[in-house]
Amino acid sequence: MSGDPLPWYQPVGQECAVFEHAYRDRLPLLLKGPTGCGKSRLVEHMAARLGRPLVTVPCHDDTNAVDLVGRYLVQGGETVWQDGPLTRAVRTGAILYLDEIAEARPDVIVVLHPLADHRRQLVVERHDEVLDASPEFMLVVSFNPGYQRGLKELKPSTRQRFVSMTLKTPAPELEAAILVGESSVDAAVAKRLVALANKIRHVDSLGLAEIPSTRLLVAAARLIASGLPPRLACDVAIVQALTDDDDLVTALRDLVALVF
Repeated sequence: MSGDPLPWYQPVGQECAVFEHAYRDRLPLLLKGPTGCGKSRLVEHMAARLGRPLVTVPCHDDTNAVDLVGRYLVQGGETVWQDGPLTRAVRTGAILYLDEIAEARPDVIVVLHPLADHRRQLVVERHDEVLDASPEFMLVVSFNPGYQRGLKELKPSTRQRFVSMTLKTPAPELEAAILVGESSVDAAVAKRLVALANKIRHVDSLGLAEIPSTRLLVAAARLIASGLPPRLACDVAIVQALTDDDDLVTALRDLVALVF
């Protein structure tokens, strides 16, 4: 693993240092920020940098404790226990990343509480086992505070178990550097893509559900770098990804035409 190149990541603040200190001090980490701001890439980068295996679980409405901890299965006429991703990570000292933790069912949070405080223990009730987390184990979760605000918030009793860090949209110069690093697109094109995104982000009258993320810009940059015309790349990677409303699509295409 040490010989593999690190997943490319452009720091936008002190997030790498905070992540490394949290790992060394055996503290769980909560990453906050909008969709596509780089939370997952940061975790991938830091897991490789720290030389630890990474177990990633995208959480959704049906994610429950059994999915994470494990279950009994019938194999060859016998009932055998199978560890879930959380249990495997605790046993092996992996970094466990629960993406969009607020989407999971409440019983997931109950399981995480003793693992996210000083005890660092996982209670596997179905297997009648209490596991002390390996010293190398780290729990990282992500949360989008702006998504469905008021419906899926994290309780204070959960939030206060984590070191928390907010990732925001990078400054224009850094965002352009990210596009170049992720796609090898021309720097001038990267600057135009960032300018386009900031025009969209600052036009409140558009009424978009979400503003364009760095992830969308990277997709457009990759298409342009591969030879797709810039306007078409922006249309399929940014405009169509943001809305299905015909009037909004027209307005966004006008903005694209102004920049490209």
